[in-house]
Order: sequence, then structure tokens, then C-alpha cells
Amino acid sequence: MQITKTKIPEILIIEPKVHSDDRGFFMESFNQKVWQEATGLQTTFVQDNHSHSHQGVLRGLHYQLKQPQDKLVRVAQGEVFDVAVDLRRFSSTFKNWIGVMLSDKNKRQLWVPKGFGHGFLVLSSSADVLYKTTDYYVPEFACCLNWNDPDIGIEWPWQEHPILSEKDAAAPRLLSAQIFEQV
Repeated sequence: MQITKTKIPEILIIEPKVHSDDRGFFMESFNQKVWQEATGLQTTFVQDNHSHSHQGVLRGLHYQLKQPQDKLVRVAQGEVFDVAVDLRRFSSTFKNWIGVMLSDKNKRQLWVPKGFGHGFLVLSSSADVLYKTTDYYVPEFACCLNWNDPDIGIEWPWQEHPILSEKDAAAPRLLSAQIFEQV
């Protein structure tokens, strides 16, 4: 697996080895030993999530203040613009964001550590997004941040207004949101 650090060093782009031939392909999407050797991270995943969405759907920006989750995100079908935003008030990269195209064709994965908000926009006709988490989803700890907050300035590659859940549409801006004082 190839690991690429981003301008926010804690966020990683992972490109697994893909073995392709005329039958299709095979890849190991996760291997604990290889992961630990390549990243230096001792990670235990406790939950796998699968999200299916249609074109124009934007999910996020989501995070949990209590029981925060590291996430390893990949796309099994389709293409998304995947985003992580640094919500650690004490961080030198606070409010900075990383956006990466993830697709079934490029097979990239994105490592989103604790302390970051996460979201994605579906660019293909539909997309299946799979992600592993290091802690359980707890609805009462779930937080959401406005996807289009000008104080963050995410450059979404979509000209129309995205399709949002009620919760995501009502999400607060960074100035009034609860964020990470420590992780």
C-alpha cells in the first residue's frame, strides 16, 4: 500500500495494491499488519458502515465530540469528493480542509482521524461509500457542521445546491458549533 501525507499531516491518502487482469481485479482493502507498518498507527476498528447515495447528495460534515471516531473511508461503487476539516481548536491547521476524489476506479482510501469533521459529495449517478470506524456511532454525541461555511471555504466541485438531510441542512456554522478542545 502507498501512503501519501496531505497538507494536514494527520490525514492520509491510502492507495492499496491492485492486481488486475482480464477477469477483473483483487485488492486487500485492509490488512492490520500492513496498515500498522505503513502508517505507524495501532488501530482497532469496531464498526463498518455502508452508505448508498444518489448524485448530488452531500453527507456531512459529521463528527462526534464524545467517543470520537477515526475513519478509513473508501468508495466501492461510483465517485465522491471526500472532505475532512480540522476541528481541533488547538491545532495549527484548525479550519483547514482536505478534499480528495475517491472512486471505484482509483480505489483510494482516506484516513480521517479523531478531531476532524467528515463529509462527502456524490459526483457519479450513485455511490457506495464504505468506512471503518474506531469507535461506535452514538446518536446523542453526533455533531454536524454547515457544509458551506464561508469560514472554512470548502471548494465543492458541484455547481448546484446539494441534496441534504434535514439535520445537515440545519447544521451550525463553525462560529457557533461545538468543536474539539482536545482529542
